[in-house]
Amino acid sequence: MLWVFLVLLALDLVAGVPKPDHKTVSEKSGGTIVTTPLGAVQGSIAHSRNGKQFLAFKGIRYAKAPIEDLRFQPPKAVEKWEGVLNATMDGPACPQPNVTPISEDCLLLNVYTSKVPKGNEVEKHPVMVFFHPGGYQSGSSCSEQFGPQYLLDQDLVLVVPNYRLATLGFLSTGDKEAPGNNGLKDQVQALKWVKENIASFGGDPESVTIVGSSVGAASVTLHLVSPLSKGLFKRAVAMSGSSMGTWPVPNNQMELAKKQAQFLNCPDDNSANIIKCLKTKSAEEIANSYVKFKEAGALDSNLIWLPVVEQDFGQARFLTAHPVESVLNDHFEKVPFLTGVTTDEYANLAFDLVDNPQLLQDMEKYPPFSSIYEKDTNATKTISKELRKFYLDDKPVDNSTIASLVNLYSDGMIGFGVNRAAKLLAEKSNESVFYYRFNYKGRHSFFYLPDSNHTVPYGVAHMDDLIYLFHNSKQFTDYKEDDPETDTIEKMTIMWVNFVKLGKPIPEQSEKLDGVKWEPFTTKAKKYLDIGNKLILNENLNEKRYNEWEKLFPLSKYQAKSKKQHG
Repeated sequence: MLWVFLVLLALDLVAGVPKPDHKTVSEKSGGTIVTTPLGAVQGSIAHSRNGKQFLAFKGIRYAKAPIEDLRFQPPKAVEKWEGVLNATMDGPACPQPNVTPISEDCLLLNVYTSKVPKGNEVEKHPVMVFFHPGGYQSGSSCSEQFGPQYLLDQDLVLVVPNYRLATLGFLSTGDKEAPGNNGLKDQVQALKWVKENIASFGGDPESVTIVGSSVGAASVTLHLVSPLSKGLFKRAVAMSGSSMGTWPVPNNQMELAKKQAQFLNCPDDNSANIIKCLKTKSAEEIANSYVKFKEAGALDSNLIWLPVVEQDFGQARFLTAHPVESVLNDHFEKVPFLTGVTTDEYANLAFDLVDNPQLLQDMEKYPPFSSIYEKDTNATKTISKELRKFYLDDKPVDNSTIASLVNLYSDGMIGFGVNRAAKLLAEKSNESVFYYRFNYKGRHSFFYLPDSNHTVPYGVAHMDDLIYLFHNSKQFTDYKEDDPETDTIEKMTIMWVNFVKLGKPIPEQSEKLDGVKWEPFTTKAKKYLDIGNKLILNENLNEKRYNEWEKLFPLSKYQAKSKKQHG
């Protein structure tokens, strides 16, 4: 099940990572020391894939610890410190089940840089801030999962922050007690820290690109429309994720707050009592209860905690309207945008369904389409019926229809939302939109064929493109210079760093990039780059499939809502 996959992924993210010592260290202890506006930081020397030296600073605090009275509150700016901060080890992950070490004091980030300024020198390298995946309920900035060794072959500053997860990051009661979105406000605070401090690490605060994968990508699309993120970045990359598709964006998640209270024997009669009681529970108690939220047999419980449209209670609101509505109303940041999908995004869900007789029996209750749209409504039944007819031609759900199920889950969970974001931004923005499909099948994947003992990838699964951007020593073996995968690592890192630097992934054709010209996606010329064994420019990605979703989830409902609110 996907829940197990996410927990295992989270385990891999931080297992065995020592808790950092936040005591100051002596300058005589060696290493590289950088002086920031907040205080001195000691990092360590590392080497890229091709042997280039870079500097790593890990576990730097970017906000006050969100503990005690600050639990369930927006992040607060960190204060200056005395002495030298030891930033040579990863910090703990934010609280999540079955992972060590964790700490509620987790608003930390890692910085990797090609070169820091010395004396009167001024280094101004472009900055890439990466928001990790994990369903808003797992994951961290762990350097063994999101290692910089590939990207830092080039001159770049890479920043990878933690942000609060699940109940501690996304509790939303729909009133002033807990308006919601604290995990996303953490991301904003990390971007503010970058703006104010990254020059000390050789980064250009005026050239920041936000990048994310899965819910990290959905976060990127939310930063495009958030008033709190305005002016904090110049470019955006959303890899296999979007908040502009079928994923709900509710006004609150009070039902989850009540469930959380019940799981920990707290009163659930009103939000004030819920919050008061939850503040008495340890972070570990809260995190260990997360598995109880999973609905038995539900395939789509990987997205439980969601961003919400905040009502106005006098607070700084991260999200003031549905992101689609914001774009339609021209309330978004017009920046160069790079987005795309993998070929077989959620293949694992198709196999989960076929291999689980109980799920097949419960189809009436849980439609066999993990697209995260509303459950148990007449509209849901109609949508599910139409999707089953379109993708499966009403054939039985079994091994004979696996390929069709893979397409259905891939489109519902990821593809349609990414496609809609590309279309909306291409239409409404005056900046370029670049669109891709990652179609390279290497020897490693985040999903292998069942019973293959993790040796045979099904295809190109969700997050497989990350394998070629980040060094992942926890889950995959290192690639040697003559391994076939290194060519794709080279191409991916060149294109992504080009975009971070210039807003264009291929500014000029080159032999290294197969001589291809990556043209922007427009509503008339729907170009996309197929990233496989060779780079090939194509058009009309999965157009017939995505058009079916457009019919079932029309833009007209957002336009009607907008007219009603603003008319």
